[in-house]
Amino acid sequence: KASVGLTEDQKEFQKVALDFAAKEMAPNMAEWDEKEIFPVETMRKAAQLGFGGIYVKPDVGGSGLSRLDTSIIFEALSTGCTSTTAYMSIHNMCVWMIDTFGNEEQRRRFCPSLCSMEKFASYCLTEPGSGSDAASLLTSAQRKGDTYVLNGSKAFISGGGDTDVYVVMCRTGGPGPKGISCLVLEKGMPGLSFGKKEKKVGWNSQPTRAVIFEDCVVPVGNRLGAEGQGFNIAMQGLNGGRINIASCSLGAAHASVVLAQEHLSVRKQFGEPLANNQYLQFRLAEMATRLVAARLMVRNAARALQDGREDAAVLCSMAKLFATDECFGICNQALQMHGGYGYLKDYAVQQFVRDIRVHQILEGTNEVMRMIVARSLLQG
Repeated sequence: KASVGLTEDQKEFQKVALDFAAKEMAPNMAEWDEKEIFPVETMRKAAQLGFGGIYVKPDVGGSGLSRLDTSIIFEALSTGCTSTTAYMSIHNMCVWMIDTFGNEEQRRRFCPSLCSMEKFASYCLTEPGSGSDAASLLTSAQRKGDTYVLNGSKAFISGGGDTDVYVVMCRTGGPGPKGISCLVLEKGMPGLSFGKKEKKVGWNSQPTRAVIFEDCVVPVGNRLGAEGQGFNIAMQGLNGGRINIASCSLGAAHASVVLAQEHLSVRKQFGEPLANNQYLQFRLAEMATRLVAARLMVRNAARALQDGREDAAVLCSMAKLFATDECFGICNQALQMHGGYGYLKDYAVQQFVRDIRVHQILEGTNEVMRMIVARSLLQG
């Protein structure tokens, strides 16, 4: 049970999110995937429930909830469509960055329309030549009077081209992390353009494009925080992002375990239901056990981040590594239990496998998660 140990309020958020996932998302999940539909109106309905700025302060339209509340909500929504929920988690991370590091004028200008999802946000860190080595990014922002002139490009940007607000990490100073600043761009700014829509294995309900800057002029008033603070902002955002994406993996795994349970009960081979086969019973037991372990780890990291504990970043990295790896294995095993049916697009389990696979790559690859954990252990 995903609700064990939660407060009454948390059970209520969870129920609202599960109901929304079951009614508004799950019936459309396959179509959004096949036709590559970005379900803007469905997400705006979710925003009316408070899911557009879950951990954003209430004075600018956010829900003001905790990191644990947020994790519970994303896990629940992800049972209905993992790809759409994952985009919503990135959007939430962007609004949180503006809310946390922006000044009053910026918070009031950007956050309310993002929290209502009247407008959508994208996070622009990765470049064609800098993924895991984010501190080597090359997009440059030259100061000219009260503007910056941006040149460069970003790769693999979720929502790119369809969204309105771009939180961009760019180089205003020398090499390395200390030369990076954070600018908020708006669609329609001269010099801002987009690459072709990428064809992806999963995550098809959200468009992915390159974001290109050619002498793009941005007011200095659109800079979040101080010059040189960008990398710090990016990494703080990603601590939450890692919990969020791990939570989306939990939802996909939970849904896949339920699908496997149902299939084992219905499907007969050798004269009896597959559910009578002890090997499959044991595999199902292992899947459920690994899911619960991953869920506890993610929720523990969410609490640590909420409390500002010094081990929070490491716990977020461990949770992201463990949950995204384990949950992919769970979904993949659920597909195997479906036999040939699992490989048909009429069955949802294959979409969970495709949508969840990329969670081991983005928001910091799982190899980078290992680096962060190892560094912490060896520096003691």
